Amino acid sequence: MASSLPFSSTASALVLLLLTLSSFKISSNAALHPRHPSTNATASPPRLQQAYVALQAWKKVIYSDPHNITSNWEGTSVCNYTGIYCAPFPNDTSIQVVAGIDLNHADIAGFLPDELGLLTDLSLIHLNSNRFCGILPETLSNLALLFELDLSNNRFVGPFPSVVLSLPSLKYLDLRYNEFEGQLPSELFSRSLDAIFVNNNRFSSMIPSNLGSSSASVVVFANNFFGGCLPPSIANFANTLEELLLINTSLSGCLPPEVGDLYKLRVLDVSHNDLIGPIPYSIAGLSHLEILNLGHNMFRGNVPEGVCDLPNLSNFTLSYNFFCEEDGICSNLTSKGIMFDDRRNCLPEKPLQRSKKECEAAYEHPVDCLADGHCGA
Repeated sequence: MASSLPFSSTASALVLLLLTLSSFKISSNAALHPRHPSTNATASPPRLQQAYVALQAWKKVIYSDPHNITSNWEGTSVCNYTGIYCAPFPNDTSIQVVAGIDLNHADIAGFLPDELGLLTDLSLIHLNSNRFCGILPETLSNLALLFELDLSNNRFVGPFPSVVLSLPSLKYLDLRYNEFEGQLPSELFSRSLDAIFVNNNRFSSMIPSNLGSSSASVVVFANNFFGGCLPPSIANFANTLEELLLINTSLSGCLPPEVGDLYKLRVLDVSHNDLIGPIPYSIAGLSHLEILNLGHNMFRGNVPEGVCDLPNLSNFTLSYNFFCEEDGICSNLTSKGIMFDDRRNCLPEKPLQRSKKECEAAYEHPVDCLADGHCGA
């Protein structure tokens, strides 16, 4: 297992946790470090033989391995392979199964073969920061125990990989920094996922109208090409959502007041979009909110004191909009120790504001968020 490349020091602990959550009955002293399977005949099950077939097929389609991570992927003792983690089989703890793969930051180039579907005992796949490419094999649907799937920062392509929607135990999905494109399927938000990361891809079309049917605590859509309005169904996230990042997703229209229903929200970032209209006053009810970024949009009107007075607010950005007034404490928010940026607005007597001409032009056409096309109703 020795390698010059530092793998995640918590990989073994993660596998143990995820297997427990996936109904693996692992005793508290069962280590998940790579090991040889038992020499007992009954402890050399077909599962490890299947794992051997899968991992050898994978090694054949790895074209670059600059850190020699897979150099010891030889022989049938797959639990000794670097990045492969084994655990006891729940119905017979004398039997080892491949329960986790952690190849984070390995810089490996290749693709994922169909044979990975043979690794039916996997609870965790971490492939962050490699050069894997192509599309995901449909055989991944066999991974009924998979709890956490991290494919971020690779070169996967094609439409949203619908195979992940067939994984019954999946809770954590990370597809960020790839080349996926097209629409997000509405089914994604009907799953009981805890975290959804799809940022920095090429997804387009509008955000599905059933957004919020999920039970996620973190949703990151940033740096895609969605367009359209944030649907009012966002309110359905109220009981779970803590972080919502919609940076640079081509959103337009007014921010729906239903955002104020997300009473657990700690981070809200809708910066670098085309949002218009006022700040919904309902945001003043988000008592857990710590970070609020509305910068680089076309918001206008006043900045409500109720928002500036949120008890846990530590960072508030509203720069590069067209706000014309800051109520109460909003005009001196830094006095409360809050990081505050109100540059490039239309605030009288504040430095670094827009020109009078820009501000007058912005207010020539009033914005009615209840009007058709503004999506604020």
